[in-house]
Amino acid sequence: MEALPKGVDDRIVDVLAAKSGERQRPWLEGHGDYVFAVLVAMAPIPEEDRIESQEIDLVATADRLVVVRKTPPEGEPWHHRCLETAKDVGVGQLVFRVIDDVAQSYLEVVDSVDAEIDELEDNIDGWPSLRVRRRIADLRHDLIHARRTVGATRGAVRRIRDRTLDLDDDTLFPDEVEREFADTYETLFRAGEELDVARELLVSSRDYHQSRIAESQNEVAKKLTVIASLVLVPSFVVGFYGQNFVDQFDTGYWTIGVSAGLILVSTAIQLVIFRWRRWI
Repeated sequence: MEALPKGVDDRIVDVLAAKSGERQRPWLEGHGDYVFAVLVAMAPIPEEDRIESQEIDLVATADRLVVVRKTPPEGEPWHHRCLETAKDVGVGQLVFRVIDDVAQSYLEVVDSVDAEIDELEDNIDGWPSLRVRRRIADLRHDLIHARRTVGATRGAVRRIRDRTLDLDDDTLFPDEVEREFADTYETLFRAGEELDVARELLVSSRDYHQSRIAESQNEVAKKLTVIASLVLVPSFVVGFYGQNFVDQFDTGYWTIGVSAGLILVSTAIQLVIFRWRRWI
């Protein structure tokens, strides 16, 4: 941390030194002569059906920018595409480019989530129920995390746009840079709205899946009811007459004929009713 400006708060040093995986919430604050920000860039990994998050911390003064990139375990490092082409620009412009690049990563997450939900909707009737439930749960977890991250980042950008940072020097974020942050704020606002829409679509898919499960259970209940009813009436008739084939053969066949006729008639009537109700 030798590149840090003098007088940086020990709490900020601890955040910068924390290992990757210790999830931070995006935030930004001014400390007189410098600004400290915690950002979270997000990248979808479609082949693994997950969204990877990477913490990016920065400390900015009027003449210096320090960026700490924390690559997650087994993850890909975040490339500073916004800084590779930066030449002869102020620190405030560099801060804007880093934050704007992070905001653009959220739009990629939105596109990825929309594609995942479309795939889920296309296969919700063909996939096993367990797989559908797990996929819905994973997408819901990713959406909640992404929505909270976008909201917190938007709040941080709003502090720059509204000039509510505790800064002694206003030259860090000149007027033209603040106007560019307004565009980043709109990007974050749009990303948040689209994530809300994606969450509603996911809820609709979950409700549809649950209704399909309930419908399947009703069909099973109907079939069991038909089977039980077809067995119950003949059992009642036989029990009512006390059917005993040894005694009946000794005394006559009329009780056997009556009971057999009742069984056949009742079974036929039940089949007609069940067919009319479309239970079979």
